[in-house]
Amino acid sequence: MTTPQQSPSHPKYRPDIDGLRAIAVVSVVAYHALPSLLPGGFIGVDIFFVISGFLITTILLQQLETGDFSSRGFYERRIRRIFPALIVVLLAALGAGWFLLLSDEYAELGKQTVGGSAFVANLVFWGESGYFDSAAETKPLLHLWSLGIEEQFYIFWPLLLALAWRRRWPVVRVLWALAVVSFLVNVTTVHPFREAAFYSPASRFWELMVGGILACMKHAKPVARDAWRSHAQSVLGLGLIATGLVVMRSDRAFPGWWALLPTLGAASCIAAGPTSVLNRWILACRPMVWIGLISYPLYLWHWPLLAFPRIVESQTPPQWIRLAAATASFLLAWLTYEFLEKRIRNGRSRWPQIVFLAGSMSVLACMAFLIYQQDGLPFRKSAQLQAVNVGDIGHDTFHEYLEDHFHPCTPISIRQESLTWGKHIRCFQSKADTPISIAVVGDSHAEHLFVGLAESAPNKNISYYISDSTPYIGNKSFERIYNHVIGDPNINTVVIAALWKERLGLYGPELKATIERLTAANKNVYLVDDVPSFSFDPKKCKFARAFSSSATCSEPRAFFDASYKYYMPVLESAIAGNSRAKMLDISEYLCDEKMCSMTKEGELLYRDNHHLNVLGSKYIGKKMLDSTPSVLR
Repeated sequence: MTTPQQSPSHPKYRPDIDGLRAIAVVSVVAYHALPSLLPGGFIGVDIFFVISGFLITTILLQQLETGDFSSRGFYERRIRRIFPALIVVLLAALGAGWFLLLSDEYAELGKQTVGGSAFVANLVFWGESGYFDSAAETKPLLHLWSLGIEEQFYIFWPLLLALAWRRRWPVVRVLWALAVVSFLVNVTTVHPFREAAFYSPASRFWELMVGGILACMKHAKPVARDAWRSHAQSVLGLGLIATGLVVMRSDRAFPGWWALLPTLGAASCIAAGPTSVLNRWILACRPMVWIGLISYPLYLWHWPLLAFPRIVESQTPPQWIRLAAATASFLLAWLTYEFLEKRIRNGRSRWPQIVFLAGSMSVLACMAFLIYQQDGLPFRKSAQLQAVNVGDIGHDTFHEYLEDHFHPCTPISIRQESLTWGKHIRCFQSKADTPISIAVVGDSHAEHLFVGLAESAPNKNISYYISDSTPYIGNKSFERIYNHVIGDPNINTVVIAALWKERLGLYGPELKATIERLTAANKNVYLVDDVPSFSFDPKKCKFARAFSSSATCSEPRAFFDASYKYYMPVLESAIAGNSRAKMLDISEYLCDEKMCSMTKEGELLYRDNHHLNVLGSKYIGKKMLDSTPSVLR
């Protein structure tokens, strides 16, 4: 996300570029407020990257040509343009968090604020859940990842451009080389490491460089503009952007090759020039220009205004709330632009002003770090809500319980390759010195069954082995696990469980082959369906939260059945005709004919919207063994 780099009074001001900004920011706001309306709206950020690279490179080249370039002057201008609105939004977020957030949430907001104020938000979020995960909706400053990418780019770009200019390097060739390397990093990491491809500056810089290359080409060789060529570029550019907005989905490998649609589309619109047909009549129209001028504060305001209601409601808030938040973001953006941005940007640059802005951002970062270090200031009234159901939320307590009550799994070779949660390993067994007789295999939905199975069968040694993928033989992530399970004659029972709605895909035949291999090795196999996933966070059921419009902990069964009917035929087919393989239906313990609930008799059974907590695991584990005692044979 970028700020306007030129005012309308600038001799080379292009209103069509502000119109292109308008398309970008409205797309992002629409996607966040009403994702089903514009499923590809998140590509607006990629459009911003191209615009930013073009405008700033154009300005730098003009300054280098006239001898006016100064790195100090460049960073002073960045501070004057970026800091004022950002400081106001960060302060507003911390202020709202004081009254609305629980301790863990406020501590997390403190960490996000530190990352945003230091322009490393993308690195902070890199190691956490992805941008398209449901957890992302509860991070009020998630959108600052793009600002981090930009400012990291501008740490080195002005200096590199100045060096290339003074030494007469072929700037366009240098840029092309760097852009190609960055693009290759993007396309080669997007599948195995999607979060890295999304948040890493190395996989995103090419988008800014595309704008920079366009600026360099225009500066090096200005040519007479062919009207029809410009019109074609304008149509092509907006066509590529429109295609991306319509066809892109959050479950596709993005950025990757798909990022070419908004990136090349934006570059084509800019290359078309201000007189091309669509640029002149659509992008340069007054409403589009007005939105483009407030695009930076609009981008900053919209996401916190949408995220806080999501946190308070513990689920996606009603549509009218989201529309009200989007409307409020336009109003706040206009006020920020008119009464803050314009006055600072159009005034004379004074060193005390720069010191004040930098000092204010530093103080804000220190305040946020204190909030993070003090665990979200638990003395606040909003942090002292009364629990209405017994049961832990969040993952830390669950993993600490495993570590405190069970023993690290054997063999050590599997344990060393196991997943981790912070400092905690995620591979345990119920007894330390007896042979394992029951192995639970799968992903985190196998892990959350272990506590209940282990404690409901105190005479058995039960172990669990998991990976973050589909549990079938042939999957390299499970190769060592299945080799051990098949080769250990003491293991006579294997329980397989997973988040099937996201794991099965095209792996139905592989799962069937896996079960046949296990039963051929004299193992009894139990395939577990799954627990319901909910659209809301268990905090909604844990606390009587202020400002929340609803406190129900149930959801119509139809929501669960939509995914259940997708994967159950695949699971049933995997065990069909195999006398040593059976299905364990555990969803019935949380659902009746009409509703599914994450609570039972005053106990909260979930730690997030689809993982059981310790109480939930104990409840489900006991039900499983009571209904199917043959598991313990």
